[in-house]
Amino acid sequence: MKLWLVRHAQVLFTPGTCYGALDVPAGPEVTLACAHALAAVLPAGACISTSPLQRCEQLTRALIGLRPDLICKTDARLQEMNFGTWEGRPWADIARSEFDDWTANFADHAVGSHGESVGGVMARVAQAFDELPNAPDHVWITHAGIIRAVQLLASGVRQISRADQWPQDGVACGQWRTLELSLDKPSAR
Repeated sequence: MKLWLVRHAQVLFTPGTCYGALDVPAGPEVTLACAHALAAVLPAGACISTSPLQRCEQLTRALIGLRPDLICKTDARLQEMNFGTWEGRPWADIARSEFDDWTANFADHAVGSHGESVGGVMARVAQAFDELPNAPDHVWITHAGIIRAVQLLASGVRQISRADQWPQDGVACGQWRTLELSLDKPSAR
């Protein structure tokens, strides 16, 4: 089984701003360019699950417009982490003490006061991962944090406790990574 992990195209938002669960659009030209590149390589009939955030839905609609053979559904578990009160703020304006609080309790700290914890994100992504159908190719159109969580899950890691355990190698906007998974992929079941 191959899982295609696709990151949405570059957003139309001030660089250096936290926008995890903020519903911001992606640029139309870069979205279309990504859709064309992806349409050229996806196998016929691949199943797509997309985050409900508009930057991902834009890419999904563009891709389906080019490849009507693809099957698509929206999955809220694939949306980016909610950074609470950090959403919409420049990263540089977030106090060092707030980052320190998060890294001191990386798995369970609700980021930005009322945002999500990494443990919560891992749990919802693990649920979607565990429910992947036994189909040859599945595509997730999603976000950088979700792709990193899947990398951990695919390697058998269900929980992390420290910030240094979070994957550092990301996927650039408008790019993707594929994972070869066996039908008996790591699972909580």
